[in-house]
Amino acid sequence: MKLVVQVKLRPSPEQAAALGATLHACNRAANLVSEIAHARYGLKARNHAMRKHVYDGLRADGLGSQAAQHVIKKVCDAYTTLRGSIRAGNLGRVDSKRRVKAESKPIAFRDDAAQPFDQRNLSFALDAGTISIWTLSGRLKDVPFACSPAQLKTLADNPRGESDLFRRDGVWFLAVTVDVPEAPLNENPSGFLGVDLGIVNIATTSDGQCSAGRGLNRHRRQQAELRRKLQAKGTKSAKRLLKKRARKEARFAADQNHCIAKTIVETAERTGRGIALEDLTGIRDRVRLRKGQRVQLHSWGFRQLGQYVGYKARLAGVPVVFVDPAYSSQECSGCHYVDRANRPNQATFACRACGLLLHADVNASRNLAHRGERAWAAGRTSCVPAVT
Repeated sequence: MKLVVQVKLRPSPEQAAALGATLHACNRAANLVSEIAHARYGLKARNHAMRKHVYDGLRADGLGSQAAQHVIKKVCDAYTTLRGSIRAGNLGRVDSKRRVKAESKPIAFRDDAAQPFDQRNLSFALDAGTISIWTLSGRLKDVPFACSPAQLKTLADNPRGESDLFRRDGVWFLAVTVDVPEAPLNENPSGFLGVDLGIVNIATTSDGQCSAGRGLNRHRRQQAELRRKLQAKGTKSAKRLLKKRARKEARFAADQNHCIAKTIVETAERTGRGIALEDLTGIRDRVRLRKGQRVQLHSWGFRQLGQYVGYKARLAGVPVVFVDPAYSSQECSGCHYVDRANRPNQATFACRACGLLLHADVNASRNLAHRGERAWAAGRTSCVPAVT
């Protein structure tokens, strides 16, 4: 399985200047390649075809052979991504302004946009904590980097692939792709741990464990109020601060999702169970909520949380199934009676048939656990008639 390990570079001023010049040159070259690709092929640029037109020119401009090939591939990959977004309808209908604008001009790259490197022009000295990297000024050696002990162990124990060099807020980073082996899948789980995702409690398991409740929501309200004030101010400094706050909030949300996912997977692994998650595909279009609830629902990365649970479960060999969450909050986990009146308020579930009284999120997560068991059993039951 492919994972990305992000390490921080600590170059000297001279090394930082060489890295900056190299990154700017590569992205200027990418913009030139993008203009040629758009003029010749529109959105259908292909890597092999583009090399015939631009490779020699990039080499003549001073780029190394590997750097030139990565620039071409980066541009073609960007057009491939754009085509995929258009096919998925992310840019609107054929005549929408957003789609017309995207199709009518070449893709542009920022000066500090990430540039790929491979093992031919980038190498690690893990014991010394340094890298050696190609630049326009020649090979830079002994560029120090910093990462956690766990990240260093991941880099040392697993094959490394392509790495992306980029600069963010004046700090240099390398995003290193690592091929990590997956643990053998537990084919016979003893049950499933249901996970109910929500607004008041981000994640509630069928064991009754709630993750990130009132404290997190209080923090989110504070950040929303700060955003509102900055947006109302409208000055350039306020807009710069808004961008900075947005990145900080994204890192905070990712950290919270990592912690929640780690707890869920560790619980399932320790008890020999699988994990049943809600299939929230298309929830933004299906759910009708008040304005305040829409803000809360759409401001948290539930899909990111599901992705984190998925890849951590694969590393641990824990099976994961996605189940339909329809009516899971109205269904009794004891007798499976479904009634809207079973929810007298947001936090309470009281079954009108059998009298079961539970926290509403715990009840929903137990329903998801039952559905996960049925889905897992159905997936391993052959529907092919026996041959006589």
